[in-house]
Amino acid sequence: MTAYQSLLGMKLDDAAIDDVLTEMGIGVLSMSADGVPYGVPLSFGYDGEDTLYFLFLDASVDLRKETYAEQADTVSFTTFDVDPDGSWRSVIVSGSLDRILIGEWDAARAAMADNAYQSELLEKHELQENPNVWALSIDERSGRAVGQE
Repeated sequence: MTAYQSLLGMKLDDAAIDDVLTEMGIGVLSMSADGVPYGVPLSFGYDGEDTLYFLFLDASVDLRKETYAEQADTVSFTTFDVDPDGSWRSVIVSGSLDRILIGEWDAARAAMADNAYQSELLEKHELQENPNVWALSIDERSGRAVGQE
């Protein structure tokens, strides 16, 4: 083992990846439109299987998040946890991102209520004909940790 390998950490198994996705509630969604990257920190809900949900709040005048989300074929989402002792763990997932349909609202709301950062904000957003909630269908997932047992 080289000095660098200890910095790379160990690969997380599926159960550990699920733990991180369930516990964190916030991360960075990365998208690209016309070759221009855009990363935005967002709260998220995880359904415990293969979907992350994001509520796009306070849309900008130019609807930047929505525009990138609509144009991106594949997106990436990263969440991580760093402890004061220097140990850390991170998870990266990728897949397609689509705006949910009204029939998916209950599942999205339940996932976000379970583990999204500041999930109480959901109380302000009632069921709408076209909720501004997006679902990332996970195609690939990976995770690493250093100093975690």
